[in-house]
Amino acid sequence: MDELILHDGEGLGADEEFIGSQIRALRRIKGLTLQQVAAQARISVGYLSQIERNRSKLPIGVLKRISNVLGVQMSWFFQPETIGPPEERDLIVRAERRRKMSFTGTGIKEELLSPNLDGPLELLLSIIDPGADSDFYSHDSFEAGFVLEGVLDLWIGDKSFRLEAGDSFSFNSNDQHRCANPGTVATKVVWVITPPHY
Repeated sequence: MDELILHDGEGLGADEEFIGSQIRALRRIKGLTLQQVAAQARISVGYLSQIERNRSKLPIGVLKRISNVLGVQMSWFFQPETIGPPEERDLIVRAERRRKMSFTGTGIKEELLSPNLDGPLELLLSIIDPGADSDFYSHDSFEAGFVLEGVLDLWIGDKSFRLEAGDSFSFNSNDQHRCANPGTVATKVVWVITPPHY
C-alpha cells in the first residue's frame, strides 16, 4: 500500500482515521507552524492543513517526510491497538493499549502513559537496556522522573547523579541532559514532561 485515503473517517481503519490529528498534535507540541512543516516536507501549506483535518490522500512518501520533520518514526502513526473505546478515549490508557516507541540502535524504548499529546503534560515509561545511553540533548520543557527499577545515571548540565529504584528528580529541560543505564538489568523510569515534547 503506497497511499492512505483520509476523508471524514469513511472507510478507514481506526489507525488511519486519526493520522491527521496525530500530525497536528505533534506539530503543535514541537512549536512548528504549518508553514515550517510544509516547507521542510516539501508540500503546500494547504495540503498539510487538509492532511491534518483527515481530508486528503496521504502517500507514504509524504508521511515519511512529515515524520522526519516531526522527529518520529512512521510507526508512531500505525498503532491501532492504542485506540480504546469512545468513552475512554482521551481519558484512560489501558496497559495493553500504550503507544510504544523505540529509538533504533539506542536500547531505549518508551511507552506513552498519557492518553494523548494535546494536554499540558506528557507521561512516559522509559525502558533502558543495560549499557544504553541517550547522549546529551535539550528541549523546551520541564521534566521530572521516578526510577521504578534498576539504576539510572543522569547528567544535568555539568552535574551527574546515580539514581536507584525509588529515587526521583526534576529539572529544566533547556539544560543539556543525558541518561544511561550502567547496570546489568533494564532500568524503568516514569517521566513527566510539561509541555509535552514528543
